[in-house]
Amino acid sequence: MHLVALGINHKTAPVALREQAAFDLQTLPDALHAAAEVGAGEATILSTCNRTELYCGLRNPSDESLIDWFCDYHKLAPRLVRPHLYVHDGRTAVAHAFRVASGLDSLVLGEPQILGQMKSAFATAHKAGTTGKLLNRLFQHTFSVAKLVRTDTAIGANAVSVAYAAVSLARRIFDRLADQTVLLIGAGEMIELAARHLKEQGIRRMVVANRTIERANSLGGIYGAEVISLLEMPDYLSSADIVISCTASLLPLLGKGAVERALKARKHRPMFLVDLAVPRDIEPEVGELSDVYLYTIDDLKGVIEENMESRQAAARQAETIIESEVIEFMRWVRSLDSVPTVRALRATTEALRDIELERARRALERGEPANEVLLRFAHALTNKFMHCPSAALREANADGDLDLIGATRALFRLDDKAS
Repeated sequence: MHLVALGINHKTAPVALREQAAFDLQTLPDALHAAAEVGAGEATILSTCNRTELYCGLRNPSDESLIDWFCDYHKLAPRLVRPHLYVHDGRTAVAHAFRVASGLDSLVLGEPQILGQMKSAFATAHKAGTTGKLLNRLFQHTFSVAKLVRTDTAIGANAVSVAYAAVSLARRIFDRLADQTVLLIGAGEMIELAARHLKEQGIRRMVVANRTIERANSLGGIYGAEVISLLEMPDYLSSADIVISCTASLLPLLGKGAVERALKARKHRPMFLVDLAVPRDIEPEVGELSDVYLYTIDDLKGVIEENMESRQAAARQAETIIESEVIEFMRWVRSLDSVPTVRALRATTEALRDIELERARRALERGEPANEVLLRFAHALTNKFMHCPSAALREANADGDLDLIGATRALFRLDDKAS
């Protein structure tokens, strides 16, 4: 089994391509099984706003059918995807997983949300039955490394996230942020983070619109927000100075026409909209309207860069930890190569033991003295065990094969002075 990680992320692909390559959470188990059938004996799919990645245990290391499947599944032309696609294998795949979970490969350096997303991705794959010894060990080790990085470095200090970047940008646009009305579309982790940061900035009125009212009620109770359904959203849009959206919808929830009507009702007072979703929740054409400030995840990069400097030293320390942990994991991977040999050796010795043990039993049943039977059993077993190794060593000596002789001495920890 050969470990491979492939995908696209915010560094390699624009949001338009990332949203086309995103996996629907509802059909993710089917996608996992489909991936497993094209050469990935094991498969886990991580699909977030900023990345889509496949972690696989391939039966054939040189098999590119997985890349072709990835393109076919999303109905994307390979020539358009391949320039944005990265492929890591073996050691580099392990290092990539560790870096992603630790937040070193995130749009916001050190953000913690990705770890929870990786845990969810692994849980889905494990439940679907598409993980095995290799990926189970990889992800458990990955989660341990991420925890170690957060414990031993300051990578998580002065918490920043895409949601925090959105709130920071809003603070720049509005003189008195606390006086603005905020409409939050969705009720997931990203929206919850935005609500928390907005509450810290003193926002007095927040409205949460979500498909599932129960989830929105939970969020509203924590942050004192009004709760509405998505169907009610058009009625509230005109009162919203700030709109932050992040849902799992495959189609836009907010179109140009709805925003135009809201602007007219607002007498063209400016609106600030941030679309954190992939695929996008807000039609790109909304950005063409006057009095509208529309930002996507990609637009937040400039804001985020200002928060990076304090984490650079911590990131370098984290890289050192990851390098050490990669070595440890690869040591375990290499140990898998010895498993078939150890199993075969054990089976052979046990078979020889059973043969001689049966002979000894029959001798005892015939009434032969126990001491003689035990002595004969010990000699026979020793001779059987030593026959093949002795023959191989004599042949190695004749051929001048010092490597085999040295390996034997190391394997059995023989004293160099023994004759």
